[in-house]
Parts: sequence; structure tokens; C-alpha cells
Amino acid sequence: MSFLYLKVEGTEEDYKNIHPIFLPKKRLKIGTFKVINNGFRLGERFMKIIFDNALKNEVDEIYVTIFDKRNEQRRLIYLLEQWGFVLWGKKDDDELVYVRDFSKKTDDNHLKECYPFISRDKECFIVPIYPDYHTELLPDSILNTESPEDFIEDFPHRNSISKIYVSRAMTPHPKTGDILIFYRTGGYYKGVVSTIGVVDEIKYDFKDEDDFILYCRKGSVFPEEQLRAMWHYRSSKPFVVRFLYVYSFPHRINMKELIDLKVLSGINDSPRGFKPITKEQFNIILKATKSDESFIVD
Repeated sequence: MSFLYLKVEGTEEDYKNIHPIFLPKKRLKIGTFKVINNGFRLGERFMKIIFDNALKNEVDEIYVTIFDKRNEQRRLIYLLEQWGFVLWGKKDDDELVYVRDFSKKTDDNHLKECYPFISRDKECFIVPIYPDYHTELLPDSILNTESPEDFIEDFPHRNSISKIYVSRAMTPHPKTGDILIFYRTGGYYKGVVSTIGVVDEIKYDFKDEDDFILYCRKGSVFPEEQLRAMWHYRSSKPFVVRFLYVYSFPHRINMKELIDLKVLSGINDSPRGFKPITKEQFNIILKATKSDESFIVD
């Protein structure tokens, strides 16, 4: 079994058993964080829940206390460190205290340490994704017309924050820190923008087919045989965008609305490859989708 318990603590909380002592801040405490070692990325799923709650409750800091005695505890410490938690000190019983600053900031060299915050000043691209793969890769962005029961089975690409998008698109290509808006294809009425991601890495230079498979396997919706077919599809090889899933739009707008809002110029402007849009168009999408912009730093 896996467990996660969270508690919001106010500035009046007593931390006299933590050394060095905490200064008064609004904090989110991770009271219980246990992930069974089953090979799936439930740890990242829990991290997403933690960060979503930190945003919702507008906390300044997140912290957890944990011993470093068993392998499962060490695995959790490694996961926490990947997402920006640093060792603060100890409790009276020698339990370690790890803290994650949750002030709004971005750093292209340390995206996970600043997650889920993104910068409005970065380049932004609309990226198409076929319906067959959309909710498989982005289950939190499920459509009302889809059944959640079809997406409950544990797969790494469903649980992870870090995901893989395989492409052969012509330029322009995004850079680390750039914003991706995923567009579920479907035409004039059924094609919708659903999700925001931020580019973590773009990889072109794979040594060989096996290197490509190893890089893609855990974060991609494609099974190994399909990845191998993609590698051999033509002589020019695919490149891979690793991105962090950030946000699902609460209200979906379709191609018709994107055209009406002048984000797209017409039905023949359906997103292909990585379609750049302006900051103004990005702001229009945020407003039209009724987005909570608390994850945007500027």
C-alpha cells in the first residue's frame, strides 16, 4: 500500500523540537509519505499532489521529517531531493528534516527545484497530440466524454510528472524552460487545448536505437515495439522532448474558439509540429480556459 498525508500549518505553529528552529511561515507538512516499491512512478504522482496542495493553500514552504535508516526511506529522500527538497536539520529524535522553498521563481537549469512555477516570458508553443495518446499520457486532462475507468491501471507514463513527447517536426523547436500547450486533435469542434507543460530537455543525439528506447521507455505512451518502429520509420531520426506536466485547463476551448479568439488564423491553421504563439495569445488562452494563474511567476 502507498500513503500520503498532508497538513497545513500556520505561522503560530510550534517547532521547538526542530533544529535549527523554523522561522514563522505558512507551511505544508508531509505527515506521511510511503510509496510501495512496485516499479511504478507513484512517487511522482504523490509529488504532484503535494505541489498542487501547496499552491492551493498558498504556503511559503513544504517540509517533511524522515529517518535515513531503510532503503525505502533513502529512495524517498532521493525523490525529494530531485524535486528541490534540501536537508534543513534534525528533530530531537535525530529524524532528518527536509525543506522545499515554495516561493515563486523559475530557473531553466533547475526546473524540478522550481516546479510547478513557469515564466510567462518564455516562448510558448501549441503542440498537437492524437486522441489515442492524449489521455494516456495526460490522465489529469481527461475529457468529459472519456471514462476514468479506462485510465486507472498503473503505468509509469500516467503517474509521472516527467513525460516524453517524440517528434519529427520541422523547426521551430522549443528550448528548455519554454511552455507547451497540448492540443488534443479532433477538428473544428472536437479539437481542444487541455494541458500546460514546461520543456525540461530536448534530446537529438542518441547513440543508437537502444539508447533511444532506454531514454523514452518510462515516460512515453508508446510500447517498446512501437518506439523501435518509430526509430526505423525513415533515415532521419526522431528527437525527444522531455517535459514536466504542470496544469490541466479547467475549461477546454476548441478550435472554433481558438479561431474566434485569433489564436489560430483559420481551420487550415490547425497546430502541426510546434506552433509558436505570442505572449498575448498565451494570456488569451489562460483567460478563456478560466485558469488559476498561481503557478505563473510574472
